[in-house]
Amino acid sequence: MAQCLVFEVRSQRTVLRDRNSGLGRQPAMYKERKIERHQLQDYLQVFNRHTGRLMGCLGNVSGEGLMLISELPVLVGARFDLCLKMPNGNIGQSIDLSAKCLWSHEDETPGSYDSGFELSQVSTEYLAFVQLLREYFCFYPFYEASA
Repeated sequence: MAQCLVFEVRSQRTVLRDRNSGLGRQPAMYKERKIERHQLQDYLQVFNRHTGRLMGCLGNVSGEGLMLISELPVLVGARFDLCLKMPNGNIGQSIDLSAKCLWSHEDETPGSYDSGFELSQVSTEYLAFVQLLREYFCFYPFYEASA
């Protein structure tokens, strides 16, 4: 499965990407980090709520849905009952979701698939999770006080 280790904030979405994707193809000026990146200690895994089987890891989130990165394509048009389990620091915490797969296609990484889901109902718990990710992975400008 793709290594899902780095979140990036892009507009109103928090995006999870493989740490190694694109390296070596970027212009030299982009190879050295100018800003700190927050790195995850664990994957944010998504499970089938009824079977308990791992479906994949979280690719990105929005207030209305999510993208799943998986080893297999997902059936487009099907509804799924999902469970998003929090990593080590929050043992026992999970968020149950019901969602419809709107699209699924092969990722740039061979053997990985990206699938977009629209949530049937958006819970307060899920919205709080999305907001927490936005706050944690957002970079605020540092302003120096002028004399």
